[in-house]
Amino acid sequence: MSAFTLTDLETIVATRAKAAPEDSWTAKLVAAGQRKAAKKLGEEAVETVIAAVSGDRENLIDESADLLYHLMVVLNIAAVPLQDVMSELARRTSQSGLQEKANRQNP
Repeated sequence: MSAFTLTDLETIVATRAKAAPEDSWTAKLVAAGQRKAAKKLGEEAVETVIAAVSGDRENLIDESADLLYHLMVVLNIAAVPLQDVMSELARRTSQSGLQEKANRQNP
């Protein structure tokens, strides 16, 4: 099992985003803009849901990898570091999920 992390993926996306669009899918997606990248993220989310519901473990793994990759592209375009997302997750885990959701609905 490799020690590949989401931080590794974030770094790869950031590096490839700087390449020429004709040389890199990531660069091409970044050049197309946030609307295109977000649309692709949504498509991958739907494909991940379908894989989960179908019970196809291997397809779920493949689609989850696609989903995480496209999330990293969207975050890159928005200049949102993964650490900001991880900090928010850490903050949320300090309380009950039900309480956290209630707090978001009733600020």
